[in-house]
Amino acid sequence: MIVIEPRPPSPLLAVSAPVLAAVAALALAAIPIAFAGANPIAAYGYMVTGAFGSLFAFSETLTRTTPLILTGLAAAVAFRARLWNIGGEGQLYAGALAAVAVGTGVIDAPSFVMIPLVLLAGALAGALFFLGPAFLKLRFGADEVVTTLLLNFVMLLFVQMMLEGPLKDPMSLGWPQSAPITDAAALPGLIPRMRVHTGLIIGLVAVLAVWVLMKRTVWGMEIRAVGENAPAARFAGIPVTATVLRVALLSGALAGLAGVGEVAGLKGYLTSDLSPGFGYAGIVVAMLAGLSPLGVVAAALFIAAVFVGADSMSRGLGVASYIADLVVALSLLCVLVGGFFTRFRLRWAGRAAQAASP
Repeated sequence: MIVIEPRPPSPLLAVSAPVLAAVAALALAAIPIAFAGANPIAAYGYMVTGAFGSLFAFSETLTRTTPLILTGLAAAVAFRARLWNIGGEGQLYAGALAAVAVGTGVIDAPSFVMIPLVLLAGALAGALFFLGPAFLKLRFGADEVVTTLLLNFVMLLFVQMMLEGPLKDPMSLGWPQSAPITDAAALPGLIPRMRVHTGLIIGLVAVLAVWVLMKRTVWGMEIRAVGENAPAARFAGIPVTATVLRVALLSGALAGLAGVGEVAGLKGYLTSDLSPGFGYAGIVVAMLAGLSPLGVVAAALFIAAVFVGADSMSRGLGVASYIADLVVALSLLCVLVGGFFTRFRLRWAGRAAQAASP
């Protein structure tokens, strides 16, 4: 008989599990690549070259990494408190919508005023959009997985309505998009003639700030305590309700900043297809990172490289670029399996042990 028993904590195993999960996901994805008639080694070679083979390729990878850092960080913070935020996509669009509402000429001010104002508006919108599901969970026991997931579609429909109505650009020739962000509200670029922008710096600063918060502050200790055992944390005098609400505001704000970066730093205006699923991919990023704020950077870079490199692989070998979605899905599956074996181990119990058991 196979017995599942707790495994002694191992820092080395905890660090290596996400890396092994990523390697296992790539190994498993090699099977459908081979069935598609391509050499997996050549395919991954194209993927690496497409993601890192030139300054342009690397800049595109960093551009895709930027929103993934923020949505991954949003998921990691919430998951650490066992608040299952599946609504990063909706919160991203809420932040983008607020950025457009503020940054398209409603307020006439210089850049040093407009950029912080746009960032604040986006963060506030994302935070408030997640506050509702958190309140429903605390007050009525509503499952935040369901409420945040459904609110993604509500927000997307609301964005589409706004783009066909009050926020529609009259110069767009009927295309449903917002008016462009003013130059004063746009995030500056980091590399000339490349799309990577200062949203990347904002994401890295947010990672450092959240790491300090989680490791060096009382609030971070409270978040970890609530995530480990909420009833015990409440018995110890930790304000569980206030802690969860604060986590919801922080998580939603981070996802909202991702939307601001995509509008004010990259695209320049809002459309209903602004995000190809950054909010959902952020969940994979958080899990690959082991909910570590610093690990989010490496995990986001890996996922971004897969997406950007898949386009190069598709052009070079004729393999569908949807293989990137498969790698991301397999990464999540492998990290969940790896997480199980990090906490538990399997042991074969012989007949003597079975007979001795009550």
